Amino acid sequence: MILVEGGTFNNGTSNVSLSSFFIDKFEITQSDYQAVMGGNPSYFSSYPNRPVEQVSWFNAIEYCNRRSMLEGLTPCYSYSTYGTDPGSWPAGWNTNHINHTNVSCNWTANGYRLPTEMEWMFAAKGGNQSLGYTYSGSNTIGNVAWYISNSGNRTHDIGELPNNELGTFDMSGNVWEWVWDIWSSSYSGANETNPTGPLSGTHRVRRGGSWLNTNSYCTVSYREEQYAISSSSYMGFRCVRISP
Repeated sequence: MILVEGGTFNNGTSNVSLSSFFIDKFEITQSDYQAVMGGNPSYFSSYPNRPVEQVSWFNAIEYCNRRSMLEGLTPCYSYSTYGTDPGSWPAGWNTNHINHTNVSCNWTANGYRLPTEMEWMFAAKGGNQSLGYTYSGSNTIGNVAWYISNSGNRTHDIGELPNNELGTFDMSGNVWEWVWDIWSSSYSGANETNPTGPLSGTHRVRRGGSWLNTNSYCTVSYREEQYAISSSSYMGFRCVRISP
């Protein structure tokens, strides 16, 4: 993981201040996911160094907790009153999109979690080293992103293209990345510190674009909504942890 030093940036609407955190240098790979979850749901399977895909937001939440438990860390997520161990969560917890609001996050836990939307955006922009690029690491999309014009209609191994100013890879293109936040059509408009998104809503946010998308979807500012049960060959994720 890479340390993202805390700082303040403008999200296009207001100023956002964030505490320091760690973020995965790469998107979670198929081998990463298999090691924790015991299976590989990817459409482009049998490529251990490509990003895992066909994972729902619920799958990503479960991965975070199981990875934390394997490493002796405190899991961040709880489901309703059932605690943090996904093995104790009720049958069907991840099969209905309305259940997404039953997941809560302990923001002080030292385990793995999805980035908040603003953590993701700050990291994609290059953190405090940002040079203000349109895409994550460049103004020329083909230099840093696998997208519809250069992907060959498939995912690619992580890290094949150059990193951004911060040192992260593939935050534009390759696969969309789930983040924590519940979707709202616009940001709050107020200056905020460590925002975690709306408290209610029907969808979760995804960021970054993918191998299937045109350039406009792969910018560091573009955002989309998706049901928490949704999965596809162009959707994956990466994790963060709090900084000690």
